[in-house]
Amino acid sequence: MSKKSYTVGQLAQDTDIKPVTIRYYEKIGLLPEASRSASGYRIYSTADHSRLVFIRRSRSLGFSLDDIRELLSLADRQQESCAGVDAKVDQQLEQVRSRLKDLRAMEQELERLSKCCEGGVIMDCRIIETLSGET
Repeated sequence: MSKKSYTVGQLAQDTDIKPVTIRYYEKIGLLPEASRSASGYRIYSTADHSRLVFIRRSRSLGFSLDDIRELLSLADRQQESCAGVDAKVDQQLEQVRSRLKDLRAMEQELERLSKCCEGGVIMDCRIIETLSGET
């Protein structure tokens, strides 16, 4: 059975990650250095494809590149306890909850500001006054 290989363009299209980002991930070590074709083009494997999907999904959940590096390192050690992964996910969840709390407070303040607008002119705008610290 032959394994599928990808050029950077094919991999980018298939994983929805830009070629420049794939090359960056390779440069910083999140993705192993690609093999090269006889003509010098990068050739990626199905394992590289899977790793990129992992990175994209992790990024969409807000994990930093350092967090992803740690998660990939843990994922590479298949027989170890998943406690490290659990801890990393719990840490990310706590950060998301903290951001949500901050966003809710921001939403309430913006709603308050929006309600104080009387629809006049900028010179008399209470929102501008409030943001300027003049009230």
